[in-house]
Amino acid sequence: MTPNQRKLVQALLYETGAVIVVTPIIVWVFDHDVASSFWLSVAMSTIAVAWNYLFNSGFEAWERKQSVKGRSWQRRLAHGVGFEGGLALFFVPLIAWWLSVSWWVALITDASLLLVFFIYSIAFTWAFDRIFGLPDSAK
Repeated sequence: MTPNQRKLVQALLYETGAVIVVTPIIVWVFDHDVASSFWLSVAMSTIAVAWNYLFNSGFEAWERKQSVKGRSWQRRLAHGVGFEGGLALFFVPLIAWWLSVSWWVALITDASLLLVFFIYSIAFTWAFDRIFGLPDSAK
């Protein structure tokens, strides 16, 4: 698989799982209707797909320049923190607006989702690498 194909497949698989996870959480926590919760999840996933592509392109460019190859847990941790931290900049305003909640509630909501997806992101990229192999940048 080419590097661009790999990024696209990874992003699409990741975000499909994200919609499946986030929609019921929003419905349950905010007592929000399923349709609106689903579309918020889709909006967040659309943003995340674009961010995933951009972030992973930058991460792999940085990774290529490193003298130590492979993906240690420290490198995976850095990847998770960078990716999820960037998403927070987009998601907090979106959550506040969509759910008509304060920025504080949106921040708490995003932080809760970030905690879930921080773990999910590390586990997903590990599993993805095990199934599809490491990208050339990590070999």
